[in-house]
Amino acid sequence: MDILSLITAASEAAETVAEQPTFSLVNIDPNTIIFTLINTGIIVLIYFFFLHKPVCKILDQRAEAVNKDMDDAQKAREEAEAVKAEYEQRLEQSKEEAGRILSDATKRAQQRGDEIVAEANAEAATIKQRAEESIEREKKRAINEIKEEIADMVIAAASKVAEKEISAADNERIISAELERIGKES
Repeated sequence: MDILSLITAASEAAETVAEQPTFSLVNIDPNTIIFTLINTGIIVLIYFFFLHKPVCKILDQRAEAVNKDMDDAQKAREEAEAVKAEYEQRLEQSKEEAGRILSDATKRAQQRGDEIVAEANAEAATIKQRAEESIEREKKRAINEIKEEIADMVIAAASKVAEKEISAADNERIISAELERIGKES
């Protein structure tokens, strides 16, 4: 091959490339713009006739459901606050009732304690009175026994005196001896 044939082939190739259409990134074609606008209009019309009402209906239903849920939540909150207020009121009443019960129990316990002390004092006074009466009886009994013994001794001394005639000094000595014996026995 020679150079000439190469040049001829290159020029033919250059002509072939020049005849092919070129692609541009920005291409403004009025037919494409009109076709795109018509397609967009058809899509908008299809949306309004077939989808707009159902979509709006679904959105309205959803808005109603949300509003209902919010109203229910508000009612639940109000009910919860009412229950809380009632609970706090009952709690306060319970505290007052507990205080009253405690106060009553304390008063009853104090009264019962006073009653027990009064009963114990009365019983102690009764026991003391019985003891004093018993002591008084025992004292009288002892005095009576002593009187009886003295009487017996006096009788014994008188009988001894009567048995023998003794002098006044002997008589005094015998009585003193008997009194000393009685003193040692008691």
